Amino acid sequence: MGAVMFYHLTQRPLTDTLRMLIEKSLTAGWRVSVRGTDPAGLEALDAALWLGGEDSFLPHGIAGGAHDGLQPVLLGTDGSNANNAQCLMAVHSAPITAQDAAAMERVCILFDGYDEEQLNHARGQWKTLTGAGVSAQYWSEESGRWEKKAEA
Repeated sequence: MGAVMFYHLTQRPLTDTLRMLIEKSLTAGWRVSVRGTDPAGLEALDAALWLGGEDSFLPHGIAGGAHDGLQPVLLGTDGSNANNAQCLMAVHSAPITAQDAAAMERVCILFDGYDEEQLNHARGQWKTLTGAGVSAQYWSEESGRWEKKAEA
């Protein structure tokens, strides 16, 4: 069973943190599934991921294409694991279950620290997942760099 990492975003935009985590995951040899709740929001992330720095290239696609299984990073809303990912990243309050955590090496839940709805959703996920015995860590960038603030 993989660990669930909660990332409380207060300093950097979602796209920057997502890019950093995806790059680390790919370096570890993992495929990544990015789960969202809004197709338009995922399309915006898709466009932003193509606009990285000159030395940064993140091959990825949006679920529903003919080559989903070949994508190292696949963005989608349906919860399937069409690219056989080892790492699942949840954005825009996408639901994560204990079964999702058990199926992955790592799960990352990214949430906007200035959005009360996302904060409440993340708090509920923490309680549900840790209550189900899932190992979890809470990371904050409040100080300007990522620091682990809690572990269960």
